[in-house]
Amino acid sequence: MTDAQETAADTSLRTTGGAPPDDVAPAPIPLLEPREGIPPVVATDDALARVIAAFAAGTGPVAVDAERASGYRYGQRAYLVQLRREGAGSALIDPVGCPDLSGLGEALTGSEWILHAATQDLPCLRDIGMIPTSLFDTELAGRLAGFPRVGLGAIVENVLGYALEKGHSAVDWSTRPLPEPWLRYAALDVELLVDLRNALEEELDRQGKLEWALEEFDAIASAPPAPPRKDPWRRTSGMHKVRRRRQIAVVRELWTARDQVAQRRDISPGKVLGDAAIIEAALALPVNVQALTALPGFGHRMGRRQLEQWQAAVDRAKELPESELPQPGQQPAGPPPPRSWADKDPAAAARLSAARTAVSELAERLRMPQENLITPDTVRRLCWEPPRILTPDGVESALAGYGARRWQIEQVGPLLLRALDTTGA
Repeated sequence: MTDAQETAADTSLRTTGGAPPDDVAPAPIPLLEPREGIPPVVATDDALARVIAAFAAGTGPVAVDAERASGYRYGQRAYLVQLRREGAGSALIDPVGCPDLSGLGEALTGSEWILHAATQDLPCLRDIGMIPTSLFDTELAGRLAGFPRVGLGAIVENVLGYALEKGHSAVDWSTRPLPEPWLRYAALDVELLVDLRNALEEELDRQGKLEWALEEFDAIASAPPAPPRKDPWRRTSGMHKVRRRRQIAVVRELWTARDQVAQRRDISPGKVLGDAAIIEAALALPVNVQALTALPGFGHRMGRRQLEQWQAAVDRAKELPESELPQPGQQPAGPPPPRSWADKDPAAAARLSAARTAVSELAERLRMPQENLITPDTVRRLCWEPPRILTPDGVESALAGYGARRWQIEQVGPLLLRALDTTGA
C-alpha cells in the first residue's frame, strides 16, 4: 500500500466519518443528489448575467467541468459547462444558447480553477472564451500522489468515500433538451471537486510533492493552444497496412472527403465512414462503384450517391501524377524507434537501457507513473543525442530544452547524467 493510499484511507481525508474497524474501508456512500438540487440550465443572456454576478461574488476556487459530444458530433466543442463555487452554488450553462462565455471567464480571472484531467477540457473551454490563469488538476494530482486509479469516480471514492454515478459519461451531450438524469450527473461532477482538491493538496504536501504539482499546473495553464496536426489523415486506424504510394493517396482522398462531409453535417467522421472501410478501399483500389460496394464498410445500407462520392475520391487518387503522391511512412522528428537502436547506434541503445532502468527505479521510489516523472520522449531524445560535454549543467539545459519542469530536472538530472556517463557517451 503506497503512502498515498494509506493517507486516502485515513479519516482525515474521508468525509464519511469514523475509521473503519480492522482497517477495512467502508462501502462508499452513493452521491445521488446535488446539495442544492439540480440547478436550472442557463441558456439566455439574462440568466448568464446572473450567474456571472453570483460567481464573481463567490469565494475560493472554482470547480469547472465540460461535457462534449465525442463520437456523435464533429469536433470537440462543449455542449454543457458545469461550475461550482463557495457562495455561488452550482451552475449548468448551455454553450449552444450562450456561445460566448468570455464574460464569465473574465469574472473568474485570478481565481484558481479546479478541473479533472484539465488538458481534455481546456481546448473546448478556450473556444467559448474561458481561459484560466491558474488551475488545480485533480487527476494529475492523483497521479503524482501515487493513486493507482485516477478517474474522477475512483479517486472521489478512495479519498472522500463517496460513489459518483458515471453512467452518462459517453452520452450525446448535444441532445436538447438534456434529460434530467444527465443534468443530475453533470451537477454531481463538480459537487465534490473543491473537497477533492483540498484533500489532494494535503496529501501532496505530506509527501513533499506539492511544489512539483504546482509547477505542473502552471505549465498546463500557461501552455499555448496546440497547433493543428500535420497530415491528420495519417492517423487513420490500420494505416500500417497501406504500403504503396497510390494506396496512401486513396486514404488521403477518402479521409479528406469524409472530413468535409462530417464537418458539413456536424457529425462524427466515424459515423460517416469508418476507418476500416477507408483502408479496405485503399488496399483494393476498386475500379467502379460495383467493386466498391463489395468491400466491407460499403454495404447495401449506403446510398448510391454516397457510394459515388467515395468512388470519386478513389478515382482522384488513382489519377494523380506520381509527383503528387504522398510519401509513405514519414518519420516524425526526433530519434528513430528504440527497437532499431541496437543496430544503428549500440552506444545509444546502452544509454537508453541504463536511463530507463534508472527512471523506472526512481518512479517506483517516488510512487508515481514514469511518464509523470519525465516523458519517455525526453529520455529517448537525450539518450540518442546527449550533450557533447557531459556535465550537470549540460544535461539540465538539454532537459529544459525538451520542456522538462524544474522539479523533474532536479529529480532525474543526476541519474540521467550517470546513465549517459557510465555508458561512454
